[in-house]
Amino acid sequence: MSERPGPQTVSPVLLGEGGGEGNWLPVTAGESGAAVFRSADGTRYAKCVAAADAADLKAERDRVAWLSDQGVPGPRVLDWHTGVAGACLVTGAVSGVPADQVSAADLRASWERIADAVRGLHELPVQQCPFRRDVDGMVAIARDVVTRGAVNPEFLPVEQQHTPAAELLARLVPQVARRRDQEAADTVVCHGDLCLPNIVLDPQTLDVSGFIDLGRLGLADRYADLALLLTSARETWTDEERARAADAAFAEKYGISLDHDRLRFYLHLDPLTWG
Repeated sequence: MSERPGPQTVSPVLLGEGGGEGNWLPVTAGESGAAVFRSADGTRYAKCVAAADAADLKAERDRVAWLSDQGVPGPRVLDWHTGVAGACLVTGAVSGVPADQVSAADLRASWERIADAVRGLHELPVQQCPFRRDVDGMVAIARDVVTRGAVNPEFLPVEQQHTPAAELLARLVPQVARRRDQEAADTVVCHGDLCLPNIVLDPQTLDVSGFIDLGRLGLADRYADLALLLTSARETWTDEERARAADAAFAEKYGISLDHDRLRFYLHLDPLTWG
């Protein structure tokens, strides 16, 4: 669930990133509350937030820097500004096109390369990752979002959009102890929001250019990533038969036998954590 344009009141210029307003263009796609801008030459992005959200943006900055240091392709931190107006993170752009913007044929051609890239991310040494995205933390966030009545029904599976969010969360709670045990046995470095818009492809070679939108990166059950990726890809595949074939191809290349109950759990938990 990538960037959503927030109120365009906190700009890179206001927060100390020079070059003039004309050098920054607002980004109009995505789903976070930050104000996101692209430099006119397309080489940089600036993500700006009000002061109340500065700590969260700093945490994202630290994740971007850490992942870059691990050799995983993605954005690099170029600058950081804080002040009474808020905070602004400037990163280098990842060249290419988001994977949700390519055709089904091109996505299928890149699918095994995506599986390789995701496996490479998940194979990073967990002992070196200082960030967490564990199931208990996700459930705690979901409780807060549900309590505040802030769940966005559009993020839910279609069949759940008319069910009270509190009921959806209550259905998941009895599974948490089992998911906690599975996570303990299978913790990896997860992207945290591994949907197609956050995977950038080289439009010529269809190789993975990098992962973006890293604010939720941390140690978690690999299925927290796999559930979002496989479901996101279903918006590109032309029918369910092709989607199932793609799931099987991904699993074979990634090297896993898919646990569909775990996929379903994380698919249903994730939408309750946005709000």
